[in-house]
Amino acid sequence: MVCVACLFFFAGMLFQSRLFRSEPVEAGSDHLYELMIYHALPGEGPALESIFRDVSKLQAKHSLNAVGYWVSKGDDPAWKDTFVYLVVHSDRQSADANWNALHADPAFQPYFKAAAPLIQQTNGNYRVDQVYMHPTDYSASK
Repeated sequence: MVCVACLFFFAGMLFQSRLFRSEPVEAGSDHLYELMIYHALPGEGPALESIFRDVSKLQAKHSLNAVGYWVSKGDDPAWKDTFVYLVVHSDRQSADANWNALHADPAFQPYFKAAAPLIQQTNGNYRVDQVYMHPTDYSASK
């Protein structure tokens, strides 16, 4: 019985060794991340978040893959009515095509109309900070 256990132990050790293990798969560093920060009017942050709860389903339908959505815990008044999300794209061209498809989708229009009056404006432009980013070579999310 002990010999059988030892046999299985050593077989397991061999299986786990580099001789029998394939190389780990690493994500390519060609991902493009898009950070979006929406500045809602005072007190309208929760309403804007509520709209994005449903919009997130449409985003996924149009290959706009959100890494996550965030709201402030409320500790800093400057961030109280902000809504933040991060989208991962394969490249800028597909990002543009996917955004265009979402904006052309008739199902998106009611959400846009509901969200627009909740977002701060400066000189007629919505206060939405947007930046496209590439991961650094030492980032875990390459």
